Amino acid sequence: MKKILLSLAVVASITLSAFAQTNETVNADLPEITFKSTEIDYGVISQNSEGTRNFEFTNTGKVPLLLTNVAASCGCTVVEWAKEPIKPGEKGSLTVKYNTAIVGPFNKSIRVFSNAKSSPVFLIIKGDIKPLQDSTSQSQQ
Repeated sequence: MKKILLSLAVVASITLSAFAQTNETVNADLPEITFKSTEIDYGVISQNSEGTRNFEFTNTGKVPLLLTNVAASCGCTVVEWAKEPIKPGEKGSLTVKYNTAIVGPFNKSIRVFSNAKSSPVFLIIKGDIKPLQDSTSQSQQ
C-alpha cells in the first residue's frame, strides 16, 4: 500500500512540474503592454472644459499585442482604442474622455484587457470639476 501511494505521489509531482514548465514557455511568447503612466490627474478644471486625455503604451513583448476590451468603471468615461494588433516595439494609445459636465471630485478606473502577460491593466483618471461662475450672480454683488 505504501509503495502504491509513493508511486502516485512521484507521478503527480512529475506531472505538475512538467505542466509548470510548459506554462513558463508559453508566457515567454506573450506580448507585454507597458504604459508610460497608469494615472492621469486632470487637476482642478472648470465644468464643461475639455475632458479628453491619452494613455500612451508600448508593446514591449516579442509578438503582436491585441487589446480585446477596455472597460471604464462608469458611463461618465468613454474610451476609444485601436482594434488592430500592435507589433513588438510599436506604440499605441487609449483616448479617454471624461464627462466634465459633472461637478465635483472624481476618481475613475479603466481596465485594459489584452493578450499580454499582465492583463488586465488598471488605469486611473482623477480630478476635480469646479462649477462655472454664474455671471448674473456676480453682477448683483
